Amino acid sequence: MEYIIIIISAIFVNNILLAQFLGCCPFLGVSNKLSTAVGMSGAVCFVITLATLVTYLLQYYVLNPLGIGFLQTIAFILVIAALVQMVEIVLKKVSPALYQALGIFLPLITTNCAVLGVALIVVTKEFTFGGEPHMLNLGESVVYAFATSLGFGLAMILFAGLREQLALNKVPKSFKGIPIALITASILAMAFMGFSGLV
Repeated sequence: MEYIIIIISAIFVNNILLAQFLGCCPFLGVSNKLSTAVGMSGAVCFVITLATLVTYLLQYYVLNPLGIGFLQTIAFILVIAALVQMVEIVLKKVSPALYQALGIFLPLITTNCAVLGVALIVVTKEFTFGGEPHMLNLGESVVYAFATSLGFGLAMILFAGLREQLALNKVPKSFKGIPIALITASILAMAFMGFSGLV
C-alpha cells in the first residue's frame, strides 16, 4: 500500500515540475517538439532513478559510517555527472538522431536540479504513512525516484503537446513564445493541483 501511495503522490500530487518547480530548464527548453520531450523524459527518468539508487547507497554505506555526511552535495553532484556522461555515451551509440535532437540539453541533465533534488529528498525528508513519519528505505527510495521521473515525463510530454497545439493556433503577438508557454505551464500546474487531496 505504501508503494501505491508513493507512486500516486510522486506523479500527481507532488509533481517535481508542477508542484515543486524543480527541473524547469528542460521543461521550457526542450518542450517545443513532442519527440524531443519524450527523449528527454526517458533520459531524465533513467538518470533520476539510477542516481537515486547510487546516492542512497553512497549516503548510508559510505558517508554516514565515515561521519562525512557534510560532503553529501559534492558527492551527489559527482555521481550525477558520471551517470550523465554514461547516458550520453550510450545515446550516441544507440540513437544518434535523439542524441543530436537533444543537443545541449543532454549535458544540462548534469545541472538539472530535479535529479539532485530527488537524490537529496530521499535521504533527508521524512515521509508520512498512516500518521507515522519515517525515512524511506532503499526499495521505497527507488520507487519514489522512478515515480517522480514518470511525473516529470508526464508533465513534460503534456506540456510539449500543448505547445505543439499552440503553434498551430493564432496567438497574440505579445504572447508568442515564452509568455504563452509560461501561461500554459501555470494552467497545467493548476490542473495538477486538483490531485492535492488524493493522498
